[in-house]
Amino acid sequence: MKKIGLLSDTHSYLDDAVFKHFESVDEIWHAGDFGNIELANKLANFKPLRGVYGNIDGNEIKQTYPENLRFNIESLDVWITHIGGYPDRYDLRIRDEIYRNPPKLFITGHSHILKVIYDKKINCLHLNPGAAGKQGWQKVRTLMRFAIDDGKPQALEVIELKK
Repeated sequence: MKKIGLLSDTHSYLDDAVFKHFESVDEIWHAGDFGNIELANKLANFKPLRGVYGNIDGNEIKQTYPENLRFNIESLDVWITHIGGYPDRYDLRIRDEIYRNPPKLFITGHSHILKVIYDKKINCLHLNPGAAGKQGWQKVRTLMRFAIDDGKPQALEVIELKK
């Protein structure tokens, strides 16, 4: 079993509470818009980090993190991308691939809208952790924590960060 801390859209702001909330996780996943490489490095120095670059990220982030990250962990096929849309409204850049070769867990950022949607058409769970940073229109900053066991995401928690 692996415990995962998931966040997105930090936009160069890393709340100290992230370290407390992710203390028990095995890995941190960032779904893009880090904001700067220093923020990414702080997370990577704290726990193993997987991430993708977002539309506001500069060259340092783009040279370190890919646009799309697909991998298997604990027998779960995971795809992370920053701009990916959501069930019935997948982004054109990934639409053909997600229908042709769907993952079991599809993670995006970008919208700053927390989402947990199961796509019955392709048997895939979609997660968007919302935005953990201060930049944007969201009223509540959010993170997610969950476990992966026997190929399945379990025990999903949504964490609200204080204003």
